[in-house]
This record gives sequence, structure tokens and C-alpha cells, in this order.
Amino acid sequence: MPILTARRFVLVLAGLTLALALAILLCASVGSSGYTLLDLLRPDPGPAADMIVRVRLPRVLIAVLAGAALAAAGAVFQGILRNPLADPYILGISGGAALGFITASTAGLGAAATALPLRGAAAFGGSIATVGLLVLLSRAHGRVGTDPMILNGVVLNTVYLSLILLVQTMIGESRMHGVMLWMVGSVPVEGYGVIGGLAAILAAGILGLTVLGRDLNLIAAGEDVARGLGVEVERTRLVAILFASLITAAVVSVAGLIGFAGLIVPHAARLLFGPDHRLLVPAAAILGGIFLLLADTAARVVLAPTELPVGVLTAICGGPFFIWLYRVRRRKVAFHG
Repeated sequence: MPILTARRFVLVLAGLTLALALAILLCASVGSSGYTLLDLLRPDPGPAADMIVRVRLPRVLIAVLAGAALAAAGAVFQGILRNPLADPYILGISGGAALGFITASTAGLGAAATALPLRGAAAFGGSIATVGLLVLLSRAHGRVGTDPMILNGVVLNTVYLSLILLVQTMIGESRMHGVMLWMVGSVPVEGYGVIGGLAAILAAGILGLTVLGRDLNLIAAGEDVARGLGVEVERTRLVAILFASLITAAVVSVAGLIGFAGLIVPHAARLLFGPDHRLLVPAAAILGGIFLLLADTAARVVLAPTELPVGVLTAICGGPFFIWLYRVRRRKVAFHG
């Protein structure tokens, strides 16, 4: 594993940031309307400005933010659980956040107190409650098994999706189409105020996880090793889970259940940049932004003028990847055990 130096840290993140900027410029110029960023340079950009600045660019930015959050959260969950199959979606944490958000929305909390982020708080509460359930259900003989946690997460996710459909069916079918798109993951067009608020939450969460990078490295190497080197394992794990759940809930409340982005990207980042969480977390975040941006752009144009939910494409990529990872893990366990 290459030693992480300040120079390598800066060079890797600078290169990824440049790649992200180029991806944003490219994807902001792609769409069924045919307008590109060059049209903004005209004396009277007219419809081009409306399409790019008010519709296409906000969607591009939300895709970047959502991909960054899910990839950073996935990298951390895989590290602290020491399981390559861990992912906010697979663990059911995204589903818990979605159930909390939908429940708060159907109860009218957002309309009753528009100045308070009650629906976002409900999404965060749902994700934290899911983590608690996973720990409770997966504990045996005083230890939490990571493989049982994955299985319990899949079960909880299925239960959550069923409850969401039940809630929506009870309040009427007129809104079911929009909810179905949201449940499979769909990047919306939001105002720049929403984008700014989401960016602030995600920046704080990802920065917090990056600061914890050294301790996360030691926990990933083994809890006994980490304790021997002075790491407060329980406290660090709790803080990391809180940060990862916060950014997951923030994304779910805006873009719905986008699966497998938090599974695929962290593994790619580890292969490219190594397992050091001090670099892995921010690198995975930027790489996740690029990945989901490209996926959403493909979803916009592949069947234009019809649009696919981006969650469909990530599931098509992530499902086979998850099966392959599972088989590789089973073979390693069989070989060593």
C-alpha cells in the first residue's frame, strides 16, 4: 500500500476534482433539447439559458452530491463493518431513511412547518433506528456479526419498501407514480437553495468522516489492534455511523433510493487509491459524484425523450457486482475455514 503523503493526497484529489469539473461541463451540455454550454455565450441565449441553468445544471449538481454521499457512506460502512458487501442500500439504511421521510411527508409535517427540516430529521431518525435494529438483530454472544447484518439489512429493506407502498396506497393512488420513481431512485430538479443546503450537510458529513480516517484505518485492521493503539472503538464507530447515516438520509430525502452506488464506487476507489480512509473517503466521494452523474446523464438520453430513473441503471450495474463479490467472499471463507 503506497504511503499517504501530503503531496499524494493533494495530487489525487486535485486530479479527481478536475475530472469531476470536466464531467459536469460535459453532462451539462448533453440533453434531448440539443442545447450546450456554448449556447450560453450567444448575445441572447434565451431558451438555452432556461434549459441549462434552471433545469439541467441543478439536476447535474444533485447527481454529483448524491453520488458523493452514497460512495463516502459506503466506504465507511465497509470499513467499520469489515465487510465488502456493506452499502447504505443493502444494509437497509436508505430504506429506513425513506420510510421516515415518507411517513413525515404523508403526515403533513413539511407543510405544517416549512421553516423546519422535519422531513429530513425524520429520514435521519429512520436511518439511525435501522442501524440500531441491525446491531440488535445481528448480535450473538456479545459480538455483532457482519454477515448476519447484511442479511438482516436485506430483510429490513424489503419490509421498509412494503410499508412505504402501504402508506402510499392508504392515502390514495394519485401520487403513486411519483413515489414509485422516487423509490427506485430518480434525480430531481431542485432550486439552488435546496442544492446549497444539501451541499452544506454533505460537506460537513464527508469532512467529519475524513477526519476520522486514521481511526477508521485501525478499526478496519481489527478492533483489538485499534484498542491497543488507543482508539476509542465504540465512540469512533458511533460517530462514523452518525455521519454516514446523516449524509445518506439527506440524499434519500431528495433523490430517493439509489441503490448500489455506495457498493461499486468504494471498491473502485480502493483499487485505484488504496484502503487508507484519510484518502479513500474524499476520493470515493468525488469518484461517486462522477459515477452517478454519468449514470444519470445516460438515464436522461438513452431513451430520449423518455427518461429512465437513475436507480434502474445503478441496479443493473450493481446487482451482478454484488453477486460476484458475495461469491468471492464465500470462496475466501471456505478456503480459510
